[in-house]
Amino acid sequence: MMPRSARMSAGNGCGAVPIAPAVWIALMKKTLLAAAGLCAMVSSAEAEVRILASPGGQVGPFIELFDKVRESGERVVIDGPCLSACTLVLSMVPSDRICVTRRAVLGFHAARSIDRRGRTYAEPEASEAVLEAYPEPVRGWIIRRGGLSSRLLLLRGRELAAIYPRCR
Repeated sequence: MMPRSARMSAGNGCGAVPIAPAVWIALMKKTLLAAAGLCAMVSSAEAEVRILASPGGQVGPFIELFDKVRESGERVVIDGPCLSACTLVLSMVPSDRICVTRRAVLGFHAARSIDRRGRTYAEPEASEAVLEAYPEPVRGWIIRRGGLSSRLLLLRGRELAAIYPRCR
């Protein structure tokens, strides 16, 4: 059991924000579920990672996962929604190892953190860093639509297929 005075923190990789243990536990459950879902999709027999549906979550677990995928040489098949932190795959895995299906949807928004009271707030410096890390065609698409903001930008269909090849 955690003492009441214990302080947990959550962050977006650019700094930690102290939050209440109950909020931290809820965030960690969501993050672990999202990361576990992605890890479960790793298929060693086919040497590919298939993203079927990821709502995103805390940045840290996605960075760790996609770092391992990059090092493994596995191909990434985006076969459904890949939202928020999931889109970091685009900046961490070489573009020539990523393909998309007709079901693929990429969702982008500005970085945000959670304060001690559970309120979200914008992280403009982190948003700029993430935008700069995306490959140029993705970055250009986002900029042409007004940049990263609290509004979710969805890249799919023909526009997505113009940037990433269809999986074979």
